[in-house]
Amino acid sequence: MPYQAGWPRIVGVIDLRDGQAVHAKGGARKAYAPVTAVAGRGIRRGDAQTVAGFYGELGLDDVYAADLDAIAGRPWQDEVIRALVTTTPRLWLDAAIAAPGDAQRALTLGASRVVVGLETLPSYQALRTICETVESDRVALSLDVREGVTLTANGAIASGTPAAVVAARAVDSGVGTIIVLDLARVGAQRGCNLDTISLVRQAAPEVTLLAGGGVRDEDDLRHLLDAGCDGALVATALLSGSLRPNRTPHRNRTPHR
Repeated sequence: MPYQAGWPRIVGVIDLRDGQAVHAKGGARKAYAPVTAVAGRGIRRGDAQTVAGFYGELGLDDVYAADLDAIAGRPWQDEVIRALVTTTPRLWLDAAIAAPGDAQRALTLGASRVVVGLETLPSYQALRTICETVESDRVALSLDVREGVTLTANGAIASGTPAAVVAARAVDSGVGTIIVLDLARVGAQRGCNLDTISLVRQAAPEVTLLAGGGVRDEDDLRHLLDAGCDGALVATALLSGSLRPNRTPHRNRTPHR
């Protein structure tokens, strides 16, 4: 069945490490290998621009870039990020953003959305301050989980706090977009964590809700829609060719807030 209007928006994902696009799998970041092909077509090893261009060919206007160097506490990959901005209509940037200065830096680099990852967020107050400092509709919380168990930076937000509780607190802090990102399912071709997604939707009925990790095909998109998702972060299924959103002329539309 072709991709069609009314389905979740698809956001292409590029994980960046050492200046290269790498293939994420199961959240074991040290084992991520550079991307060498898109839909069976060989590319220059780890060429992030080619991956972004491929997403453009598929009709995707949104790309989520995760700066794994920054997330690991290393310098941001500014040059690669700036290059992606030139070819991507809307870039979502996850770069261990934990303070207003980080968010402003992301916007200065050209990001359309700043993604605050739960695994690097120091506190809910920090999230509130980010939302108050930059336009809150440009801030998304990546609610990071592993098999449904929340992952946090420190004791200020207890690891293992129910995802629904985190989602409700994030909404109170001003967030209008939440991404449920299950690292255990990233690149694993296991399907999405629908139970956690459904609980988050119940706790935060008004937010724009996206899912990351596990999307394999059109059936998974249907399940996400049934669970209340507005969009999905996808890499493996797009790069392998198992999901082709440009089978019809439909292009992504901005979901409700």
